[in-house]
Formats: sequence, structure tokens, C-alpha cells
Amino acid sequence: MGEFKVHRVRFFEYMPTAIRAMSFNAHTERLALARVDGSVEVFNFADRYFQEKVIPGKDAHSIEALCWVGGRLFSAGLHGEITEYDLENLRPKYSLEAYGGPIWTIISNPQGTHVIGCEDGTVKLFEVLAEGVQFERNLDRQKGRIISLSWHPSGTRIAAGMMDMIRVFDVLTGHAIQRLLVDRSVGGCKSRETVVWTVVFLSDHTIFSSDSAGKVQVWDGHTGTLVKTHQLTKWDVLALSDESSVVAGTSEGTVVQFQFIAPNLQQQEKEWVRTRTFKNHTHDVRALVEIGTAIVSGGMDTQLVVRPLLEKFEEKCFASGLRRIHFPHRNLVSCAQKARLLLLQFPGQLELWRLGESDGHGKPGDILPLKTKPEKLLYLKRKGKDHICCSALSSCGGWLAYSTVSSVRLYRLQTDNNISITKVPKLPKVLRSAHQLCFSSESSYLFAASSQSSVLVISLNQSECKYVHTLKPKSGMWILIYRLCVAVDGKWLATANSDCEVHVYNLQKLELHCMVPMYSSCPSAMGIHPTTNNLTMVHADQQIFEFSIAEKQYTVWSRKLQMQGLHNLWLNRDTPVTHVTFNPKNPDQILLHDMYMFCIIDQSLPLPDQKTQFYNQMTLRSLSEQERPSHLHAFKVCKSFQDLMCMRLLDDQSLVVVERPLMAINSQLPAPVRQKKFAT
Repeated sequence: MGEFKVHRVRFFEYMPTAIRAMSFNAHTERLALARVDGSVEVFNFADRYFQEKVIPGKDAHSIEALCWVGGRLFSAGLHGEITEYDLENLRPKYSLEAYGGPIWTIISNPQGTHVIGCEDGTVKLFEVLAEGVQFERNLDRQKGRIISLSWHPSGTRIAAGMMDMIRVFDVLTGHAIQRLLVDRSVGGCKSRETVVWTVVFLSDHTIFSSDSAGKVQVWDGHTGTLVKTHQLTKWDVLALSDESSVVAGTSEGTVVQFQFIAPNLQQQEKEWVRTRTFKNHTHDVRALVEIGTAIVSGGMDTQLVVRPLLEKFEEKCFASGLRRIHFPHRNLVSCAQKARLLLLQFPGQLELWRLGESDGHGKPGDILPLKTKPEKLLYLKRKGKDHICCSALSSCGGWLAYSTVSSVRLYRLQTDNNISITKVPKLPKVLRSAHQLCFSSESSYLFAASSQSSVLVISLNQSECKYVHTLKPKSGMWILIYRLCVAVDGKWLATANSDCEVHVYNLQKLELHCMVPMYSSCPSAMGIHPTTNNLTMVHADQQIFEFSIAEKQYTVWSRKLQMQGLHNLWLNRDTPVTHVTFNPKNPDQILLHDMYMFCIIDQSLPLPDQKTQFYNQMTLRSLSEQERPSHLHAFKVCKSFQDLMCMRLLDDQSLVVVERPLMAINSQLPAPVRQKKFAT
């Protein structure tokens, strides 16, 4: 596999925030989730759950609920505003004051024409228009806040969860026509109000409710009578979702499924029966979505869990496996390979670190003594309320840049003896915000992926920066660019957008050179080879392509790989590759990593077929020098590291591996309401 001196970095204290709300768009197969810090993430469930977009949050701007209306995404929160998002420019499009106090819920009707959302006891109807949303009218005002809402599929009724009760409204008249009283805590304090956290209104007028007393109750919406009570827990049941069945999430981290079936073989009459209990979380389950073939859940433990319903699958496939998404599918670490510096990105600040050094030598696996320890050189707090969406560090360590949705900031760094940072005062007016930033290898240019599918080229020198050119595709479409990579020789720039398009630009002529043939899955990582200028792309579905920029076609190695096919163990991995780089000392080697493994692809070795032992490193060590060549293949996989966030190769041929063990994240979470003990 090759010998590398490895810097194992664990001082990046990345801490994701809890998942607060989710909404699934069945037409586009996109899942939107909101976190406690106000950020919104969009996952493409048709493309291996790839995280397509991240809209950064904002200080003191929480989100309580999300909803899709067609391809448009809306949110609401305790700040009392309804917000629509610009999904191409990754920012709020506008916010509208609802004038009803904090908003606890927002939901669209089946026709996608109205959204509702309130704290003052009113259910407010807003009409969704092409240019925005417009207030239409209030339904009858109630005493007490509206916590949860659900439309009847016909669009003529609305069920509203409140304190100690559920109200059913007739949408045409605006009057409350039913009042369903919810029992207070079973065996607990009767003086404490019961919060109806969630309601679900089914097509047969059955109403499901979940509450703070740990109950899931089934109601007859015609008569307003209680049909059945399921006591799930002593703590809150916080989330409900409906599709072909009803699922509930509790404060204990369990997800319970209910199905409309006959309770036993002797009984023909169907009823809602508790059928399954899943325990995939350690803390509160705050959001739930059933997507037909799986239950998607998230909560306080920050992870997104996709739990398949195995009865929906006839054979084993990628979608039939349990998936957990812990880390973002983008880079939060920048590395200055020449200066041996790391830039760590947090929502509110950046940290600049100098790596430690060692003069020691040893055999593989040895821990070498440090001559100098890692040192934090800089703590840079962002300006304003907007969270940082991207950042970059030049390879020489002399330039640092970051962007929020409202501004880009560029700094000149001095890190040799006395640490100094100087803000570049006047940036070009076109450089207002960026989705991605990167520097050229010689640090003379800054490339910024901006709005309208464009890349801004900014020249840098000691005293100032100047706008040079805007690179645009010929199509003229406004599509989000989410990946940038530049060639070491400064001749080529490659971009990937959310429509799975990859464009290659000639930086000497400042024009579009070619477009890579379209593939159905989005590239999760890209890199341009320093010697051959071949573009290597790894996609969300784990497929690998190598494209010759000079010849404008796939290379012979890439065609051979696609004809033979990748090994099933490679294709069935859980997480996407997030970075691709190359070994200048060995041009045949491609280095890449995902969350769980680091891999070197050696193009000089034969490709593994399905019968080949894919993970063969232990076997190779046990063989003699004469036997080893017959067992070698191109994919050399290392799983010695814990939960990888970044892997880079420095100019001195040493590896930097940034680890963030999940145990470290879990240790910083608040204590769960109930911790399972052995044999209980």
C-alpha cells in the first residue's frame, strides 16, 4: 500500500446540532431537514441519500417546521415568520411576518395551494403564489397556542393539536366543528397540562395524536370519540408520520410503527395495531418521515437514520440496508500543503492550526515522539449573524477566505515568526457571496463559485485583489455549483453542479473547454491529476470515472473499469467519497477517502473482479514476497482510522488524517431521559 508518516489530528471539535424538523418531497425524492442552529440540509434520496445542498443558519433564528410546496421549500419558527428558501443560491428568499406570535408548525394542503401556521390560538391560511405567499384569512381563534396541525387529504378539514385537546376545523366556514379532549398524564401529575405534539389526519377521518404524557391515541374524526390509547412511554411522544402506516418517535429514542391490520388470525375486523419498535437513537426523536420503503428519523443525537421496511424489498439491495448519516458530505477542513497548516471551519468561527513535527523513524504502526506539538495560531470569529458557508486556505498559507450568504472576506496571513492577519479592505463588487472557494496552487488566484452558475476569477497580489473574469457555462442555466477543483499547473478548473453536470474551463483562455459526458449521479469528489491533467470523479453512487481533459474523452483505464465493473463491496459502502488527491511521487496512485476508510487506487495493478478478495491487506502481510504479486489488485483499503473528516497529502509526502470519533460527539450530548441497562 505504501508507507506514509501520518499526522492523526483530533483537535477538530466538530459538533453537529440536533435535528429539529424534516419534510419529504415524494415527487423529487428530496428530504429537507432543519437543525437547531437554523441550518437547512437537502438530501437526494434518489442518489444514495447524497447531501446536495446546505443552507447555513443564522444566530437566534430557530426553525420549528418545514414543508414543501411543489419544488419550493418553506420554514417557520418561534421568531414568528414564514420563510421561503432560494434553493439555487442557498439563502432565504424572503421572510413574511405572520402576526400571530411564535409559529410552532407549518404544513401545506394536498393541493399545494395553502400553507398554515401560530401561538396566539389562530390557524392562519396563506395562499402560495408564484411570487410569494399571501395572507388569506384566519380560522376561528382558540384559547391557547396551536402546537401541531394536519390537513385532511380532501383539503376540507384541519386537525389542530393544542394543550389538553384537539380541534377539528371546517376550512370553508372557518369554524371549529369538533373538540377532542386528551387525558392528562396516566399515573402522573394530573395538574400538568398535556401537550399534543403531533396530529395526523387520515383519509378515513381517523385522527392520530401524540402527546407529552407518552400516549399515541386513535380518534374517530366523525364522532369525536376516542377509539384506542397506546401508552408507549412515561415521557413525551414527539413525532408522528403517516404513509402506508403510522410511526411515532419518543423521547427515549425509540420509533414505533402502527399498522391497520387484524390483531389476530381469528379476527377479521381490522384495527390500528402496534407492530414494530425500532431503537436507532439514544436521545429524543424530534422528526419522522415515512417514505414508502423506509422510515427516516432524526433528533437530539444529531444523526439522520434511514431504517428500511424489509417487507417492501424482494431482494437485498443498497436501499434495504440501515443507513446512518453523521457527517456533512462536504469539506470543513482546508489544508496548506506547503505551509503545513490546517483551517477548521465552524458555523461561527475559523481556527488555524500548525501541525506538529517529529524527527523519529520507526516501523509501520509505531507512534513517533513529537518534536513540536500542534499549535493553534488563530481564532477568527465571523462578522454579523450569518453562519459561515464555505472557507479556503491557500497552499502557501498566505491567504485565507471565507463567505457567508451576505459577504466574502479575504485576509492576508503571516505565519512564519510573528503571527499576523490583515483584512483585504476593498474586494471587487461582484464578489458578494460564494458557495465554494478555492485558491490556485501558486496562490495567485482566488476562484469563487457564485450565483447564476458562474465562477469568479480574482487575481491576488501583495497589496490588492482584482476581478479578472466570470466563467459561465454556455447553457445559461442558473444551477448551483457545489464542487470546485483546480489543476496544479493552473491551466484548468473543473466545476460540478447540482444537475450532475461537470464543466472544465481553460484558465489561460478564460473560456469553457468542454463538458464531461452527463452521468445520472452527482460527483461527490473531484481532482485533477498534477502530471496527466486527467480529471478523476467519484460519484455519490460510488462509481469512478477518469476523464482526459486534453482529449475530451474518458481514458482507457476508465473505460476498462466501467466495462469490468466495480467490486460489490466497494459499491455497497455507506458513505460517499468526499476528497480525491494524487501522489506526485507515484503518478499511478489516486488517494481518496470517505467517513470509514482511506483508499489508494494503483492504476498499474489489475482491477479486482467479484471473486477477488477485496479487503486483502491482512492476507498480503501473511504471504511471502514470491506469492504476494499474484494476490495484488488496484484497490488498497485502510480502515485503521476512526470516523474521517479529512485526509490530505502534504508536500513532504506525509499524510494528514483528521478524525472525529463519534464517541467524542456522543459524549458532548445532554444526558438521555432513559438509558437502557443490561438485561432490562
